[in-house]
Amino acid sequence: MESNGSPELQKSSKKRKGTSSQNPKSSVLKQKSPAEFFAENKNIAGFDNPGKSLYTTVRELVENSLDSAESISELPWIEITIEEISKTKFNAMIGLIDRERVDEELYDDFETVKAREKRLAKEARDQEIQAKNIAHGKKIKETSKSTKSRGDASFFRVTCKDNGKGMPHEDIPNMFGRVLSGTKYGLKQTRGKFGLGAKMALIWSKMSTGLPIEILSSMRGQNYVSFCRLDIDIHRNIPHVHIHEKRENKEEWHGAEIQVIIEGNWTTYRSKILHYMRQMAVITPYAQFLFKLISDMADKNVTIHFARRTDVMPPVPVETKHHPSAVDLLLIKRLIAETSKQNLLQFLQHEFVNIRKSYAERLIAFRFSCYFTGEMGSDFSPKMAVKSLSSQQVVRIHQLFRQAKFADPSGDCLSPAGEYNLRLGIIKELHPDMVATYAGSPQVFEGHPFLIEAGVSLGGKDVKQGLNIFRFANRIPLLFEQGADVVTRTAAKINWSCYKINQSQDKIGVFVSIVSTKIPFKGTGKEYIGADINEIVSAVKTSIQQCCIQLKTKIVKKLQARERLERKRNLTRYIPDASRAIYGVMKEIAKSRDSKQRQYNEKEEEILNKVSCREITEPIIKEKLTHYVEQVDYEMALEYAAQSGVSEEPREDIYISALEGAPKFLDLHHPVCVFRLFL
Repeated sequence: MESNGSPELQKSSKKRKGTSSQNPKSSVLKQKSPAEFFAENKNIAGFDNPGKSLYTTVRELVENSLDSAESISELPWIEITIEEISKTKFNAMIGLIDRERVDEELYDDFETVKAREKRLAKEARDQEIQAKNIAHGKKIKETSKSTKSRGDASFFRVTCKDNGKGMPHEDIPNMFGRVLSGTKYGLKQTRGKFGLGAKMALIWSKMSTGLPIEILSSMRGQNYVSFCRLDIDIHRNIPHVHIHEKRENKEEWHGAEIQVIIEGNWTTYRSKILHYMRQMAVITPYAQFLFKLISDMADKNVTIHFARRTDVMPPVPVETKHHPSAVDLLLIKRLIAETSKQNLLQFLQHEFVNIRKSYAERLIAFRFSCYFTGEMGSDFSPKMAVKSLSSQQVVRIHQLFRQAKFADPSGDCLSPAGEYNLRLGIIKELHPDMVATYAGSPQVFEGHPFLIEAGVSLGGKDVKQGLNIFRFANRIPLLFEQGADVVTRTAAKINWSCYKINQSQDKIGVFVSIVSTKIPFKGTGKEYIGADINEIVSAVKTSIQQCCIQLKTKIVKKLQARERLERKRNLTRYIPDASRAIYGVMKEIAKSRDSKQRQYNEKEEEILNKVSCREITEPIIKEKLTHYVEQVDYEMALEYAAQSGVSEEPREDIYISALEGAPKFLDLHHPVCVFRLFL
């Protein structure tokens, strides 16, 4: 039998079959694990380049250590060590033998004879210009060093040790080797941005060096130390454990020590890392940091100790329930699936904040005759099973949550640094001439509570002229994309001259810390907070202005004291001339008083007689005037001290010996001090 269809149709069908068989993989559905996604998009987590990867690794390890120590109310002690590893040493670590180059032209840093001659000629010209500048006393610009080739990578061993909570032995592999798994998830104030922590450092280590991460950990009361060496299977998002064992804990130490070897660039991000450590010391003055950089070149070594200034710690953030106005459909469905409550009334009452029983009954329904009616509709009842809600009913609940009026959530779940700690941190690190701090009351945006703390300082160490912005979000410093941040934009709009502050000449430090259960970061890197949320903009502006009002009072008093001092100097300067003139006039009057008709009273006669008998002389008048100026100045100084609370007496250091054991005490907080009452 002949085949159906014309030859043209048969040819076209063969072409279609041939085309589909050429790209069999184009229709295959692929999946990526979370680890694989972040490995391909590492810039989202702050691993844009080797330099920023080194900075982000330090930041993640330090913040994890702080969280760990604060969770058990232990004063944090954190040691960060960055050890530079040369390429030769790194190759020896991984068992790779260095080879000499055979074909130089293959390499990125190859230089032709003509290019070398051109470079040497340019260097010679630069040296001549520098010599002329030195001869004329001009400043010399440092010549930029030749950039490294792509093959000359720098490697660093980053170690972070703390005295925190430690980790359970069984959980260590998953805590470091499985992305998007951790203990910080939930609605509460957290330092983390993505919940990646040291996992991203491990991914970067695997991508840049191929070496695993090493963890030492011990919890309170454990007689062993957990040691784990592992890396991560990026494609399957599971840990690959090399060693996982228990070792003897002879020192009864608790905490964690994490060590990872990564590619980095210390030169370009040195200032950022040190600036981060300094700002972290400002916002956590109750912590003690020891930072070390170890290099083969002794002159590059760095050791900085950020001492603890106080032992007053902020409270541990607590997890809270969701506010009805801040939930979406997906979250409501998840809460329904996870709730242990049986009926709708209990679900609304216990899974959300600020929904009391009476208010929940008004939302659901009330009995009218023989049936229920209410805001949700007649198909809802308080006793209906929450698990039986249909998709349409869930949508109705969501719509009602967005339209109904609910009381604002309280800020009890937040853990700000505290005005006292912020002031101490600023004084400890910047040593300003003046400082003012202010802590606002909790406010709300989109159903999430937030609280603003601010400080403004004048003068200080290592502070440039103009505005110096220091931003903190959930007690972590924000160093990048400062220009677009709400703090920078708000501070630039303030009329500083109204507060006796010169914006261009004075050294102004502006410190703003925001804590919330949800920080409204902008951008993929989550490095700044936008200025498009009116509640936050208003709170930041108010907090800075309150600090400026305090500073204005201090500045005015300081100016008044300066004017008094200047007035005293002027009076003292004219005392000799005034004494001479007064004595001369009185002497002339005493000589000519008999020839004149004017009658003098008894007091005047007594003074003139003393002048004639030389009981009143020019030195005596000078002494009396000097004493009077000193007396007036002393009285005005006492009045100023009484108003400002400043003692002009010499201050002596007071050393208080530490109490033995663990005494019980009660802290009474004040913005500028804390009274500790021992029980």
